[in-house]
Parts: sequence; C-alpha cells; structure tokens
Amino acid sequence: MSLSKRLERRTFLRGLGTAVALPFLDAMVPAFARAATNPRCRMAFVYVPNGIIMDAWTPVTEGQIAALPAELPRISAPLAAYRQDIMMLGGLTCNSGRALGDGPGDHGRAGAAYLTATHPRKTAGRDIQTGISVDQIAAQHIGSGTKFASLELGCEDGVQGGNCDNGYSCAYSNSISWRSSSTPMPPEVRPRAVFERLFGSDDFGQDPVQRARQMKYQASILDVVLGDAQRLKNTLGSTDRAKLDEYLFAIRDIESRIQKTEKQNAQVKIPTLIEPPSSVPDNLTEHSKLMFDLMTVAFQANLTRVVTMLMATEQSTRSYREIGVAEGHHGLTHHQGDKDKIEKVTQINRFHVEQFAYFLGKLKATQDGDGTLLDHSMIVYGSGLSDGNRHLHENLPTVLAGRGCGTLTPGRYVKYAAETPMANFFVAMLDRMGVPVDKMGDSTGEIDHLTDL
Repeated sequence: MSLSKRLERRTFLRGLGTAVALPFLDAMVPAFARAATNPRCRMAFVYVPNGIIMDAWTPVTEGQIAALPAELPRISAPLAAYRQDIMMLGGLTCNSGRALGDGPGDHGRAGAAYLTATHPRKTAGRDIQTGISVDQIAAQHIGSGTKFASLELGCEDGVQGGNCDNGYSCAYSNSISWRSSSTPMPPEVRPRAVFERLFGSDDFGQDPVQRARQMKYQASILDVVLGDAQRLKNTLGSTDRAKLDEYLFAIRDIESRIQKTEKQNAQVKIPTLIEPPSSVPDNLTEHSKLMFDLMTVAFQANLTRVVTMLMATEQSTRSYREIGVAEGHHGLTHHQGDKDKIEKVTQINRFHVEQFAYFLGKLKATQDGDGTLLDHSMIVYGSGLSDGNRHLHENLPTVLAGRGCGTLTPGRYVKYAAETPMANFFVAMLDRMGVPVDKMGDSTGEIDHLTDL
C-alpha cells in the first residue's frame, strides 16, 4: 500500500467548532506497530435493575465448567448467536448489597454496591458514602490515554437527592459509577448531549449561539469536516477508505436518528426558548440502540476505553408497552409467585437481553486492528439482584462478553462456589486491563477459569 503520509493514532477530522476522531486505520500501523499487535482493551458494564427470573436465565449444564449449549433458556436465548463470544458466570455474590444490620433498602444497596463492592452508608442526606467503582478505578489508571477517561450513560433519568429506598439516598439507586466514595457519576440519558460531547469541541458545546444555529438548521457535524475528510481519503489505501466511509456513515446515521427524534418530540411538546427539543426517544428500543451505537463509535475512535450503561434505575417503574407490558417493572418483580406477573417480568428480562445482543452484534461487526471491537473488549451484563421478589444478592446473573484482547476464553458457563465475591471477578478484569490492583471492596483474591489454559 502506497501512502503519501503516515497517520498518528490521534488524527482528527477538523472543521469549525468540530473535531471528529478517527477509527484505527492501517495507515496508523507503522507508527504504532506494537499497538496493532497488542490492542488496547476496552471495558463496559451494562446494568439492568430489579433482578432476573433466574430459572429462565441459567443454562442447563453439568459440572463447574461446561460449554454453553446451542440453546439457551428463554431470557438468555438472544445471546445464543454469540455463545462463542460470551461467558455466563454463576455463583458470584455481592455481599455488600445485603442489609448487614441496616434493615430494608435492598434496591439502593444493589445499585450502589454492584460495581463498588462496598456497603453504602444508610443515609438520605448529603453524607452518602460507598466505594470507588471498578470502572473508575480503571479510568483513573488508563483514562489519560483517551479524550474521556470514562463515559456514564443510561436510558432512564433519576434524581440524585432525597430518599428513594427506606432511608437510602436516590444517588445510590440512580448511579452505578462512583468516582470517589462520596461522588457518584450520574448517567447521561440524552443522545444529543452524548453526541455533542464526543464530536463537538468544548467551545462549540458551550456556545449557545452556535448550538442554537446547529439545532435550527439541523446541519450535520460531518458536513463541517467534509473537506478535511476528502483530503484525508485521497492519501489512504482502498481498505482504509472503506473503513473511514463505514465509520462516517455510522456517525451520520446516529446523528440523523437523533435529529428525527428531536423533530418528532418538537411536534408533541411545547417549545421553549430555554431548552432544545428532547433527543430522548419515547421508544426504549431506539433509545438503547442510540446509546449502544454511541458506545460503539466511542470505542472505535478510542475516545474512551471505559463505559457504564444503566438500562434503567433500581426500583424502576417503567412500563414496557413496546412488548405489551403496561405495568411498572418494579411492582411486577414482587410477584409472590403469581404466574402472570412472573411471565411479564420474564418478557421484560428478555427484552433487555435483546438490546444487549444488539450491542454485541455492533461490536462484532466493527473491525479494530487485527480483530474486532468485541475481540478487544470485556463487556459485563448483569444485575445487583438475582431474585427481585426476595431481594437476593447471591448467584447474580452475569455475562462476560468479548475476548479481552486474547485474555479470555469465551463459549463456556462457569459456576463458581457459592458466596464467591463479585469483587474477585472485577479484580481479574482490572488485571487484564493492565491496572495493578490487589484488592477492591470486599474482594478476597482473583477468580480463575476466565482463561482456559
């Protein structure tokens, strides 16, 4: 391949008020040969609230370690197409989510303890306290190498103050990411805000005049950098040109869908001079897909290597009319054996997994150096409760997707001993991210069997 120039990894397409990072291209390999052979791994955590109907989640296998069967139970069935790219883990426990003498409040504790492995202080005031979450431990060690140390995204907005669960602050239920023991990282639920953060310069994002002009004329960010993009393409080989075209198409597609949502919402909401039309779709399927697509391009362009995604907040009362469930999610989980309610919770659980499977498909279809984004990632899907009816914090539903840059052996179900700390799993993940941590939260070591040696 003949090139007129070699590209730095942090090359941007630039225009007025806009800087669009590039994906990994072959033209970057000569200057970053080691990165090409040893790609930088990404990690993400996708959280679902209120527990899962475990009988319809857990695969039927024999022994502690077994190959994932071709057919998975009803809830986890959407993952069957990716069974060679995932591990399903059983037996992991978040003991810090239990009462430990503090009485009711399992939902607040479940959210706060899930990634911190630390028992949260029972308070509805400002003196909230838990631990630093695993994603932020990673971000503090490796975040300086990317534009954003981490991203915190979600599909349901929540308040951060007040009492949400039996004396536990709403901050505990509405944030799974904690930068410090007293500083939650609330998720951003607005696709437009995430898009502008990723692809707009800081000055552009803060200038209300330019923002209003962008919103009024619905101009594409890519139109601003079109000239720079064309000049770059003229220096690239055919493979890189195709990669760049696919990447820019994905960005334009995301932006077009955001604009479509804003136009639709503007037609049904009273316009104001203070806020632009909402970019949050009423349909959760489209909302989650937008957020997962934004996560994909953020990973692809190496804008960040650490992301958390909150599908819904703990005690979420969201109804799922897109699948015919009109009742609120949390209320249904307290089914007390009612078969009709169990069926509806099962449908909600499967719906969430279907959205996650979409994300895995996007990662697997996106080339990244000598593999795919899924090959070079560790993506966790799970909940801080197993049985939402009884508020159980043991045997948590857990999926680990991706190959962790060759450090994982997917395609298996691993059943760990009862009461194995979830934090041991996180320590093992951090080790694979190159983060030297011997202990976090209530960890007692590092779990094995993630790699079949």
